[in-house]
Amino acid sequence: MADLFYPIMRGEKFTNSEGEIKVSFGYQCNSDQGIPCSAANGCGIQSGSEMPRTGSFSCLSGAALSANATLANTNICNGLIGAEILPSLDSPNSFRKVPSSPCLSRLDILSSSLQSGMSNLSCSPPSPVCSPETDSYLWKPMSAPSRSDSFLNVMEVQVAGGAAGEDRVQAVCSEENEWLFCAIYDGFNGRDAADFLAGTLYETIIFYFNLLDWESKQDVPRASNGLDPDGPSEYFHDNDMVGNEANRKKYASAESFVKKSADPKMEVSSDSFRHGVLDSLQRALSHAENDFLYMVEHEMEDRPDLVSIGSCVLVMLLHGKDLYTLNLGDSRAVLATYDEGNDMAQSESLKAIQLTDSHTVDNEVERTRLLHEHPDDSMSIVAGKVKGKLKVTRAFGVGYLKKKKLNDALMGILRVRNLISPPYISTEPSLNVHKISKSDHFVIVGSDGLFDFFSNEEAVKLVDSYISGNPSGDPAKFLVEQLLIKAARSAGFSEEELMNVPAGRRRKYHDDVTVIVVVLGTNHRTSKASTCV
Repeated sequence: MADLFYPIMRGEKFTNSEGEIKVSFGYQCNSDQGIPCSAANGCGIQSGSEMPRTGSFSCLSGAALSANATLANTNICNGLIGAEILPSLDSPNSFRKVPSSPCLSRLDILSSSLQSGMSNLSCSPPSPVCSPETDSYLWKPMSAPSRSDSFLNVMEVQVAGGAAGEDRVQAVCSEENEWLFCAIYDGFNGRDAADFLAGTLYETIIFYFNLLDWESKQDVPRASNGLDPDGPSEYFHDNDMVGNEANRKKYASAESFVKKSADPKMEVSSDSFRHGVLDSLQRALSHAENDFLYMVEHEMEDRPDLVSIGSCVLVMLLHGKDLYTLNLGDSRAVLATYDEGNDMAQSESLKAIQLTDSHTVDNEVERTRLLHEHPDDSMSIVAGKVKGKLKVTRAFGVGYLKKKKLNDALMGILRVRNLISPPYISTEPSLNVHKISKSDHFVIVGSDGLFDFFSNEEAVKLVDSYISGNPSGDPAKFLVEQLLIKAARSAGFSEEELMNVPAGRRRKYHDDVTVIVVVLGTNHRTSKASTCV
């Protein structure tokens, strides 16, 4: 650890005008009440309660640092995303309590904007009736469920999040109902796609969870969108299988998958529920993608750059003991867990398990898939990038690599030549569910900017070492600070010199970085983690 850990002088803060940590928040479970952080700096540290709790996480912290220069709150969807929706969600320096079910939902706000006239059309077209199977419109079915049906709908939630460069981060918590939603949207070529996701995806997920509950009550068959309804039910993965898509398919019937309950009826019910949750997450993402590309088509005449804007997507949902992940692109969720049977006090036994797949051309599975899907295109991968443009193979948005019509909106060298068999970028996410055990310590959720400098194992060791020595500290912010020190030394700068490099130019030295650390369990070693970052 001596060559990995970079000490920070006591009281040192990265708060220069150009290099400020834009997002910094924390939350700690405290008996039955969460304690929101009141400010990013200088707030008092609240120690957690040691009363018995039934939830699966003790605390979380989030931090984000910008490197890219980008226009904030761009005018997509008639400006409603930036002017009406994101301000109600953003809370970059603290958690705050908000109503979870307003009378007029965010999706309703977007839909109502369509009535202003076809000339200003920004989002999906109005439809008088949408079937439950329709994933293409923001308009809800006339017989849609009420907003209070699913487990995500509660009276109030704690929310935090914001933007740093082209990244967006969100965290929504209902401790009393034992769930936590975290998302990182790593935008590229602009922040419009990340902004769109931040303004709509959580609400869309709620809608599909409501729809899941409504369909089960109405006995309506669900479209699986690629999840095999006749295949094996969702099982909990052994740690060695987690995060590897090829292994999950290869060992689908292996003994390494363990069932939750010995009661067949309970097992089928719980497995069916988990399958429904994963299906709802995928349907919500598909819905958001269709809406975004529809918006792009109608606004690209004024803003042709929209066709090239996209985002990686990483969603983590912790519900009870179940940890669900959905990802597109190269952001990661990494679980720190102890070897079974080893003493938890021995940090050497802590393993780093990647819960997500990496969707890049460097992943041999993804590379092979892409070449197989485009047998007539000898230039599907050029210079280590999809059509010479993107390193990621799956992403939200980036319409010019998905539709010829959108590619034609670009001029000159920006346009992709020989777009023979689009789409080249997939929107099919990797999905996973993991059962939290007493051996699981924490989860690191981060954009690829973090893993440009630290391996999974290094990130886990840094967080574990920091938590052990700073039980009231802030592991997400610590990781970002350690990255900055390492980036500065790699560039031959001091930390202060790097922080003073303007956004945009600083991208030469590091990417936008977004990190969330969720400490799991309720034992004493995690009972006093920070509420403030």
